[in-house]
This record gives sequence, structure tokens and C-alpha cells, in this order.
Amino acid sequence: MSDQPVPRELQWRYLGAMRIEVERQVPLGVTPSGTRRFDILKGGHFEGPRLKGKILGGGSDSLVQRGDGAFHPDVRLVLETDDGATVLITYRGIRIASDAVHQRLMRQEIVPYTEFYLRNAPFFETSAPQYDWLNRILSIGVGRRDGPWVIYEVFEIL
Repeated sequence: MSDQPVPRELQWRYLGAMRIEVERQVPLGVTPSGTRRFDILKGGHFEGPRLKGKILGGGSDSLVQRGDGAFHPDVRLVLETDDGATVLITYRGIRIASDAVHQRLMRQEIVPYTEFYLRNAPFFETSAPQYDWLNRILSIGVGRRDGPWVIYEVFEIL
């Protein structure tokens, strides 16, 4: 047993809000992994104190619903920053909601993050020197629904 101190709380820094809009949903049916749907993403925005830009159209979410009702997003996006850099954003996550909340989500209603569990773990990849720090961070997103937008508040874990 070591005498080194053990952190009891995570330290974080706000990275920004990521707003994503779905363009088209393609149901793929029941597969060996679960009920699969492929979402083509229309695009969106990312805005925070150190990172800002638009999410380009053409991203995707290979979403699967498990047998227990939980959903697992598997997303690929490209962010074009306001200064012209490109950043690949990939994340996996989990969404757990009651049947009633799930129906509200499907109707694209406003559903705050307190009414269901939607979390993701975004990773960033870029060749832009000014954003090289993104290649070396771990982040967590906390999601909610606001009409056609899925919004994640993203936090860098320190």
C-alpha cells in the first residue's frame, strides 16, 4: 500500500457546448448487437472559451439500443474552427430514459439533462498546432435535448 494521496474528486475545466442536429435517421432493424439506427448528422456548432467553430454536415451516429433499453451512441464529427483548423471529434456514450421520456426525445421536445441520463466521452484529433492540446485530453459530455438539437456541455477532465 502506498502513502501517496488519492484524489477523491475529479477536477474539470469547461470546454464548451456542442450542438448537433440530425438530418436523417435510417433504421437498420434488429442486429446481433441490438436494434440499430444510423443517423446522418446535419451539423451544428461548438462554442467554448478555448474552442469555437461549426460542426460540418455529414457526420454520423451508429446508434444501438440494447435489450435492456439503454442506447449507445457512436459518433464521428468534423469541427471547423473559426480560425480554419479542422478537428475530428469521436465519442461513445450511453442514454438511459424512461419510456415516457424516450417518447419525448423522439418527438424532439425540450428535455433537460435532469430528466434522463445522457453522457459521452469525446476524443479529439487534429493536426493544427494551436489545438494540439486537444490530442492529449480526456473529456466528458453531459447531454440534453432542445428541439431538433442534441446539446452536450463538454468538460475537460484535469
